[in-house]
Amino acid sequence: MFLAPDLFSYRKYWAARFGAAPVLPMSRAEMDALGWDSCDIIIVTGDAYVDHPSFGMAIVGRLLEAQGFRVGIIAQPDWRSKDAFTALGQPGLFFGITAGNMDSMVNRYTADRRIRSDDAYSPGGGGGKRPERAVIVYAQRVREAYGEVPVVIGGIESSLRRIAHYDYWSDKVRRSILVDAKADILVYGNGERQIVEIAHRIASGEQIKTITDIRGTAFLRKHTPDGWVEIDSTCIDTPGPLTAPSDLSTPPVLSDVARQDVMAGAPAVLRFERSARPMDRSRSVVRLPAFELVANDPVLYAHASRILHVESNPGNARALVQRHGDRDLWLNSPTLPLSTREMDRVYELPYTRQPHPSYGDLRIPAYEMIRFSITIQRGCFGGCTFCSITEHEGRVIQNRSEDSVIREIEAVRDSVPGFTGIISDLGGPTANMYRLHCRSHEIESACRRPSCVYPGICKNLGTDHTPLVRLYRRARAVPGIKKVLIASGVRYDLALESAEYVKELVSHHVGGYLKIAPEHLCDGPLSKMMKPGMGTYDRFKEMFDRYSKEAGKEQYLIPYFIAAHPGTTDEDMLELAQWLKRNGFRADQVQAFLPSPMATATAMYHSGKNPLRKVTRTSEDVVIPKGLRVRRLHKAFLRYHDPDNWPLLREALRRMGRTDLIGSGKRQLVPAYQPLARAGMQTTPRQGNSSRRSAYAISSTKGGSFGANPVVRSGKGGRFHTLHAMSPSRPAPDAMATSPLLLNPGSPTGRGKRRR
Repeated sequence: MFLAPDLFSYRKYWAARFGAAPVLPMSRAEMDALGWDSCDIIIVTGDAYVDHPSFGMAIVGRLLEAQGFRVGIIAQPDWRSKDAFTALGQPGLFFGITAGNMDSMVNRYTADRRIRSDDAYSPGGGGGKRPERAVIVYAQRVREAYGEVPVVIGGIESSLRRIAHYDYWSDKVRRSILVDAKADILVYGNGERQIVEIAHRIASGEQIKTITDIRGTAFLRKHTPDGWVEIDSTCIDTPGPLTAPSDLSTPPVLSDVARQDVMAGAPAVLRFERSARPMDRSRSVVRLPAFELVANDPVLYAHASRILHVESNPGNARALVQRHGDRDLWLNSPTLPLSTREMDRVYELPYTRQPHPSYGDLRIPAYEMIRFSITIQRGCFGGCTFCSITEHEGRVIQNRSEDSVIREIEAVRDSVPGFTGIISDLGGPTANMYRLHCRSHEIESACRRPSCVYPGICKNLGTDHTPLVRLYRRARAVPGIKKVLIASGVRYDLALESAEYVKELVSHHVGGYLKIAPEHLCDGPLSKMMKPGMGTYDRFKEMFDRYSKEAGKEQYLIPYFIAAHPGTTDEDMLELAQWLKRNGFRADQVQAFLPSPMATATAMYHSGKNPLRKVTRTSEDVVIPKGLRVRRLHKAFLRYHDPDNWPLLREALRRMGRTDLIGSGKRQLVPAYQPLARAGMQTTPRQGNSSRRSAYAISSTKGGSFGANPVVRSGKGGRFHTLHAMSPSRPAPDAMATSPLLLNPGSPTGRGKRRR
């Protein structure tokens, strides 16, 4: 059972007398209008300020305001000098720094490391309004402006870079972001509990350097305090024989990795234990291989990643420590989930649900996408290895009450400009994990499985969708509500457990098409993703089609797929391309796997090992599609219909001995000829009338779990060709937003929502 002090049980700070601000101030003039001489806390964010609970700075700001603190916002400051960081003066307590609802490098670059021209979280949608590695840059500027003011970092960027991590953009292992940012403390995961306790403790006079006991935080210290039991991570999961330095004697109490930690600068440990007695668990810490070691040894990196994920359940996780130079990076256990009562209060704070008035008529694409959507839960127990939701929000589902959701729907109806009666989404990281949980609190608290649904649904997992069905019915019965759409990603293997849910969803909440994410159809990549096979997809499709027909509706499934994921061979992509052609699917835009920081699939990408199993020198090697050419080829297989890809595909098919697939027959993938491009016109394949394209496209109102908006184009005889873009590390706005991101809510709906 998870127990923690109520989030709203603290005595309010004296500044509560000022009351709630109409909107959190972004200028001294706004502060003057509120009667403030200063701010207690200033939040610096890489996103435009939108006072909506899908944006991290809004949740954290309004929550701190509810605790009695005066909170100001510095949004997308000019980072080239310290001047923009002095706009609100010096805060009385601390600066809170976040890159925003997305990692700034994911926001800035594509999976092929090309610079993006747009930014959905900026006014006007233009790029370039935040720096690369925004948390580090912002923290440096704050230090320049106010050197003695405490700095707290958080949000998705800090959360996923909290330990030594592989950075795809520099192609190397980087230090914890806390070290590079030179901040005082890092908040990871959903940050409400942490940031509220930090604020009250600093307000009471406590020095931030002494705040070392809050769950869900990371900090630096010189050595392990007295009374703690250290557990060598290599004793828990031995990575295999290592070569000890030749000039180092071998104390019998230390493992090889522990000895190398000493050589890397770590002091001698108090003692190493293979495990800790129950009475010692609260005072035990697992020592990971030092940064200097994992940076130079991919196998140790994969080992450290595995241990990090094993120690992620707030019910049983131990603290982790990792040496960085002459200091230890200390990660306390993950924070405890919010209760339903706390979730309700957090999401019913006095948000305006609109962008800050200073933006005028400028559109903020991320806001446009989610302004009529409602978050009903957080967390995901799916454990998809390419997705960072579990690392950030956790796998324990946190739910709002039905009454709270209905009140927010009414608030949207009554207060959000432009509302037409359509709720664009009721969801979260997934659409259908609302109120699903382990049947036993004891088992849930002790479990170390990375997924509750892979390789099959756990027998201890409750899969009753009745509460969600009831919520859907209440939502669409609210006066003034014409339709409630479900745009978050549906976990279809779970949906199969409830025919009633699928019928309700298909009959009332699908706007012509429904996005789901099989990701692939071959066992190789699916086993590395921890996703179900295509048999599950086929069963769901049969059910979807049957209930659509019963409802008298013509509706279609939009499948998402990932190219170049670890474990994927050229043959796997060829098989997927053939499946796409047989089923009439055409991907308009696709993206290759993007290795986001700290994801398990990223550890595979970097190390070539499989951290889902015990990592040793001789353990399973994973096929990694690396290099621009192979990544381009895998993307080309998803866009087999694009003439620009035909030369590359023909070359690959010849190399693979599959020239039988070159030609113009129905069973062949690409033609033998190359059409001549006409100036100003796009070439199209000549495969009969089936290649015709309509003049219209239907886009979703909200990104799927991870991706860009899918598009549906019609073909001959009304047959639909589904087109979609999938970017596992770039979630749609509201997805990531389900967990406050400063100190965190961020990807469609983080799964992109995958998002990545």
